[in-house]
Amino acid sequence: MEINGRRKVEWVRSYMPILKSIRKDFTASKPLKGLRITMSIHLEAKTANLATVLSEGGAEVVVTGCNPLSTQDDVAAYLRSIGFSVYAEHGVDENIYREYLAAALSHRPHLIIDDGGDLIELLHGNCREYGDSLIGGCEETTTGIVRLKSRSAAGELLYPMIAVNDAECKYLFDNRYGTGESVWDAIMHTTNNVVASKQVVVAGFGWCGRGIALRAKGLGARVVVTEVNPIRALEATMEGYEVKTMDEAAKTGDIFICATGCNKVITAKHFKVMKDGAILANAGHFDVEVDKNDLSELATDTYTRKNNITAYRMDDGRVLNLLGEGRLVNLAAGNGHPAEIMDMSFGIQALCIEHLATKGEAYAPGIYPVPEEIDRYVANVKLQSMGISIDKLTDEQEKYINSF
Repeated sequence: MEINGRRKVEWVRSYMPILKSIRKDFTASKPLKGLRITMSIHLEAKTANLATVLSEGGAEVVVTGCNPLSTQDDVAAYLRSIGFSVYAEHGVDENIYREYLAAALSHRPHLIIDDGGDLIELLHGNCREYGDSLIGGCEETTTGIVRLKSRSAAGELLYPMIAVNDAECKYLFDNRYGTGESVWDAIMHTTNNVVASKQVVVAGFGWCGRGIALRAKGLGARVVVTEVNPIRALEATMEGYEVKTMDEAAKTGDIFICATGCNKVITAKHFKVMKDGAILANAGHFDVEVDKNDLSELATDTYTRKNNITAYRMDDGRVLNLLGEGRLVNLAAGNGHPAEIMDMSFGIQALCIEHLATKGEAYAPGIYPVPEEIDRYVANVKLQSMGISIDKLTDEQEKYINSF
């Protein structure tokens, strides 16, 4: 099994030039020497590449997942075979998943990389004692940032955390292009259905929703956007999408994709009016956007139609199809973001971890932005890898721009 995992990692590594550049620097300078790092990220090949880069920097890296259905067992086996402590297994239940998170934290990390906020939650709760050496950490996702902000606003955040998700080289590319492409890759591979001509309902028009809608439009779908934010709803309208309430859209949609970060976006009242054969998918971090409890209570029969598709038969004979158990569809039923996209996000992660390793002791508990020089470094290396050159301001232009 580990041979297949190794091949996966070698494949993505060849398409991640930013991490290749960072690996070279880390190998020479060992900025993480003597530090323990616990990572809770979707455990697949791109994540494994990041783990090995951090290890090359001198760190002891402990790896766990952030979603049971996104863990690839062959990649986990490969990491174990080269000496990493790995606590993850595909498809485990919530209790075992939590046990794995706690086991990863039991190494008492100096630094953490969180994806969705589960590590931070445990470090403020049942695993509080494992944070006695913690300098700080990084958060990968929108959902995780929301949870951090809530904890910080309550005055309860105990550690400095860098909001990697809010870096321009993260959300502009990972959230928009990465999510947009990988969500549709997963849906099309899983269903083998045509997208052109279908009415696609995208719940939420943040950066992930924008990407999903953009790719749906490109595939020939008729796109409807639902929103609670009037500015985003107006933006979706200006982009040429139809904007409706979910109550309205539920009656006519063929494919529903949630990307809100909130819970109970699609509930019983929507399931009752959906078309026979409607497809339901979630692109948010947690499996709470499509209400599975309501689906189960309404269904007279539940069964597996094919891999990663659960059918819910309603009392009138209609069948609603839930993809990937309502979990993050691009990873639960697909391969996740393209390597070239994750190279940017993980490049930011690696450099922010280095930043915390060298300067984190001076940080008070709180949420911090990614240093601008890290964002720009990642963008410049990406452009160079693509053979693209850009202009530079002359001294006269610099003086002019800074004179205001």
